[in-house]
Amino acid sequence: VVIGLVRPWLRLLAREGYRVADVLDRLNQLLLDDATEAADAAARALVAAGARPAAPGDGPQTRFLSLLYGELVPFEGGVRCTLASAGHPLPLLLDPEGGVRAVAQPQTLLGVVEDAGYTGETFEMYSGDSLLCVTDGVTERRSGSRQFDDGDGLARAFAGCAGMEAGAIADRITQLVHEFDARPPADDMALLVLQAE
Repeated sequence: VVIGLVRPWLRLLAREGYRVADVLDRLNQLLLDDATEAADAAARALVAAGARPAAPGDGPQTRFLSLLYGELVPFEGGVRCTLASAGHPLPLLLDPEGGVRAVAQPQTLLGVVEDAGYTGETFEMYSGDSLLCVTDGVTERRSGSRQFDDGDGLARAFAGCAGMEAGAIADRITQLVHEFDARPPADDMALLVLQAE
């Protein structure tokens, strides 16, 4: 429901040319405004029906969302990326030698904190670099009390993919996540691998 609500707002803001951080700031405020309007409407409906006032926690719940949002701008020899993560697993950049680093900072979920003040991180990708973006179904895959990303497990798995094509990287990470536990995953998993040419 929340994704369906946010998608048209996101497209509109992107089309209007807002910077990455500004898009998240505006989405955050739109979600908070929508929750306030929903609470006001529910309160008016209760008063009109003569019902008892709602106890704390009985009314409409805040709608929140994790989101990784970015912009890619090609230049001669590579691509300039600006990314911002709002409560989402951090994207990882792999260089041709197997070095891996996070390329965004952790920030608050959208729709939770007024005036959160989101920021975007800008970096450049060159030929041989790979960018991995995943949902928490990948990082939080469980095997007993352990998660796949404990001890930077995702970064270690990604480092082992140096020199591979994007499709092969996606297949390898997916395979490792599935093999992490004998039981099928309990959460949905999505990953995106981008490579500079």
